[in-house]
Amino acid sequence: MRNLPPVPPSSVVSISCVLLTVGDRPAELRRAVSSVSAQRDVNVEIVVVVNGAADVRVDGATVVVLGRNVGIPAGRNVGIAATTGALICFLDDDGWLADDDVLSGASRRFAADDRLGILSLRLRDPLGRPGQRRHVPRLRVGDPGRSSAVTTFLGGAAVVRRSVFDQVGGFPEEFFFAHEELSVAWRAIDAGWRVRYDGQLAVFHPSQPASRHPSFWYLQARNRVFLARRHLPAALAVVYVGLWIGVSLARARSRLAVTRALRGFADGLRLPCGPRRPVSWVAVWRMTKAGRPPLL
Repeated sequence: MRNLPPVPPSSVVSISCVLLTVGDRPAELRRAVSSVSAQRDVNVEIVVVVNGAADVRVDGATVVVLGRNVGIPAGRNVGIAATTGALICFLDDDGWLADDDVLSGASRRFAADDRLGILSLRLRDPLGRPGQRRHVPRLRVGDPGRSSAVTTFLGGAAVVRRSVFDQVGGFPEEFFFAHEELSVAWRAIDAGWRVRYDGQLAVFHPSQPASRHPSFWYLQARNRVFLARRHLPAALAVVYVGLWIGVSLARARSRLAVTRALRGFADGLRLPCGPRRPVSWVAVWRMTKAGRPPLL
């Protein structure tokens, strides 16, 4: 039995759910949509954004076909614009809500804390395999079932207040893939919102390393520099990029990975990354108190 706060006396909450797909996993997409439709004690609105030109039809969902792959952040922004709920759930097309009360549980979390802006859900492998370290968004992972304050969230397993996006803007479309959630979370914390990881509300998702994507090493490096240029005070930005160059090269297991990472860092310095709005030192302190200063 999950330790959920009591339901306040109010009407049933409406939650919108945004799913991205390129149209190559129709069975998995149907499973994901079904898990949202089956949620109890909430009204759900489902929007499926097709990052491509695939002919996707899903019963019970609004389908938006973009015609080309515009990237994860831009695709999610399209989904946000097509929804109406005060809370927005983001779900990968190969994931599904583990229980029929995940969204009602999330709505209770938000009702109990009016400064809670982002709730990152727990990812569980459906075959019982160990999860990826990055699936618990804190430095000291510990017990994945333990909830805590965090400074980022899982883009494919999270619930976010619409008012967060109204205040800080959507996902940074220049990123295309990787670390776009950090950008949103840092801006939200700077605006006074809380970000939490919930170890009790779960999404099933296959446990796979992000490095399986051919573009991983390039994009994670480029976007680290984008983050520093957009959001960090100048003194921190230099240290942040230097640290992540070292971390990335230490983690790379091949010459090709090293080459792609170095090209990503170089392009991060020269390519446009959107407007610079550095977070305050108060926000830096809030992140540090939450266990993850904006350096690691």
